[in-house]
Amino acid sequence: MTTHPSTPAENEPRSDSHTDTDTGPGAGPAPRVLTEPELSRLLGEQQFGVLASVRRTGHPHLTTVLYSWDAEERVVRVSSTADRLKPRQLRTDPHAALHVRGPDEFSFAVAEGEAEVSAPAAAPGDAVSRELLSLTPGFEDPAEEAAFLAQVVADRRVVIRIRVSRLYGTALDIPATE
Repeated sequence: MTTHPSTPAENEPRSDSHTDTDTGPGAGPAPRVLTEPELSRLLGEQQFGVLASVRRTGHPHLTTVLYSWDAEERVVRVSSTADRLKPRQLRTDPHAALHVRGPDEFSFAVAEGEAEVSAPAAAPGDAVSRELLSLTPGFEDPAEEAAFLAQVVADRRVVIRIRVSRLYGTALDIPATE
């Protein structure tokens, strides 16, 4: 995505006194840019986000997904099936973004990067099925784990990995009123 040269990026302060929340004299506080640790924490605390990929027409395609954030590797992981639209689009154009809502409607984080799509899980216990297993809370019963590993093979599940190159987001700190 390109921005007009005179338009500041989403997380850069504006050079004029206008903010998107201005409504005239006495307007509320401006959004606060979240720090890298705050963004990473927000991504780690949430489980659902909106994954944006790019259609062949250039239009965005948005899908709500369950994801996992690995802060150390700076990788977002999403489970999908090989023949769904998301993996097909990301194989064609790997540009992706994950938008995650914060603890209130006034905060968010976005993780942008290039996605790679694994091969489908081919055998229970192979590298892809084990990576998919790592996205779950785990199973206490070995039989349930074995059933899960067999199911990911039957479903032709893949792992979408977004190698995050940019994090940004804001929060709007509104004082509590009594």
